[in-house]
Order: sequence, then structure tokens, then C-alpha cells
Amino acid sequence: MHIRPRRNRKSEGIRKLVEETKVHVDDLIFPLFLLEGENDRVEVESMPGIYRLGLQSLLKEVETCLKLGIRAFDIFPVVPDHFKNPKADKSFDDGFFYQKALRVIKKQFPEAVIMTDVALDPYNSDGHDGLVKGGEVLNDETLEVLGKQALSQAACGIDIIGPSDMMDGRVGYIRSVLDENGFQDVSIMSYTAKYASGFYGPFRDALDSAPRGGDKKTYQMNPANQQEALLEAELDVNEGADFLMVKPALAYLDIIHILKESFVQPIAAYNVSGEFAMLKAAAEKGWLNYEQVMPETLLSIKRAGADIILTYHAKEFALLKDQNTP
Repeated sequence: MHIRPRRNRKSEGIRKLVEETKVHVDDLIFPLFLLEGENDRVEVESMPGIYRLGLQSLLKEVETCLKLGIRAFDIFPVVPDHFKNPKADKSFDDGFFYQKALRVIKKQFPEAVIMTDVALDPYNSDGHDGLVKGGEVLNDETLEVLGKQALSQAACGIDIIGPSDMMDGRVGYIRSVLDENGFQDVSIMSYTAKYASGFYGPFRDALDSAPRGGDKKTYQMNPANQQEALLEAELDVNEGADFLMVKPALAYLDIIHILKESFVQPIAAYNVSGEFAMLKAAAEKGWLNYEQVMPETLLSIKRAGADIILTYHAKEFALLKDQNTP
């Protein structure tokens, strides 16, 4: 036999030479959950090893992660119920604990890339990503609130706005609001193909942001649809998105791939809470080797075409890489 593929697998050194896909810590964004308190540290029961953190605890976590090479963080606020109302007006309150914390984080760690979430569900007493009237999630009326929210966050010095609401036209609306107020350099990572998935459960536990009535199927995408993702991506690109995101990741690797093949913008994938929890639960049962399947999971997302991966595995991946570095 003249052609023997095994010759390129015969040693670790040769396997590394011909390795087609690599996941690097630089590819990762670590989602963090911010509590109103200063030193609080509360584990998310359905996400072992992931904590809701008060500001001082979160600052320590960011510092630790920066030393491990993690440079980017997506920070979500855990909003107590007494701040929630149908107008979701705390979402754009410059004096709210979330905005105050963002300013402190950027001042203390200017080198960190800070991404924020733009949607109303953490602040909305209805638990929906948009304003609700008569049981209907309103699209155009919601855009004004999303614009105010994005502007309030941008004024804190953050780097990337992440509209996760899936309202029609929100990328263009937010881009216009930011540009008109002098924030032309603030990027938008659009949740372009965000599916109405069952994999979000632990995240909603972390933020207590589940809908109080109905579901999100009128604005999040049907998991059966692939071509619709191309339409959403084209709209977001035309409206000014700098990055296109697919969420969830593992059950939607085909969507990551077609967006990567179709657009020049960087493609992000959100390795969501349910995907994280599955590996953790199986590992706790002894059914899987976590240190083996976790990097393999991230590798599959990168191989599908993701340039950026938002993942709760980020810190453990960085620690694993750090331990294996000579």
C-alpha cells in the first residue's frame, strides 16, 4: 500500500503537525452572572461549578481568568423580582447595580473584553424578551427600550453589545442609536439564529428569567428551520452586525457551518447551559470522562465553523490547557 493514513497518526508529534482544528483560549468568551451584593457567591444548582457572583467576587473571578488567558466575558445581571415591572425600565437605568458594576469592571480591567446582554427578560415581570400587551410580545414598541438599554450599557465603556431578544429590526435600531450618540466603536454581536430550544433551562434557573406565561416561540426560531437562519443573518449583516451568533451550539452545528460558509463576518456559537449541564451530570455519574469530552465538545463547535465560542467550560478548559503546558 502506497497510501497509509496511519503514518500521519503514528506519534503525538506528527498528529499535532497535521491537526486541522485547534481550540485556543483566545477563542472563548466566559459568561458570568452578576448579583446585586458585593461578596456573594451562590452556586447555580443545575450548573455545577458555575456561580452567581457579587461584584467583588466577580472581580476576583475576572482577575483569575485573565491570568489563565481568558480575555472576554459576557456578563448577565441577576435581577431581583422587586426591580422587575412590565416596562422593564431598570434595563436602562444608569444608576442600576448592573451599570454601576460594568463601570467598575472596565475601570479595574480595561484590557478585558466585556460583552453585555440586551434583552428585556431579566427586567420584565412577564419574563419575556420584549414588552407584552394582552399576551402578545410587541416588536416595534420593544425596539425603543432595547435602544435605551444598549445606550446605557455602552456608556459604561463596554466593548460588545449582545442583542439576544430576536425582535425584528433590533440590530439596525441599536446600531443607529449607538452611532447617533457617539458610540460608533461599540460592536454588536447579534444573536442571529437563536432557536426556541429546551437547552436553556439551567440558564433561566441562574437568572430566574423564565416566562411567566406562554413561551418564546413567536420570536425565537423554530428548531426545524435551517434556511431561516440565512435570512436572519442577511438581515443582521445589512443592519450592521459585527458578529453573527448561533445559539445553542451542539444541536445546531449545521447552522454554524452554513453561516460560516455564507458570510465573512466572524461566527460565534453559544455552548449553552443545558449542553454544559449534560456533560457535568454524565461526568458526576461516572458515565463520561469530563476532561476528555469537554475539549472534544468545544473542538466540534470550532470544527463546524465557529470563530468564537461562548461557553461555561471556558475556565476549566483554560486550567486544563495550563496543566498540560510543558
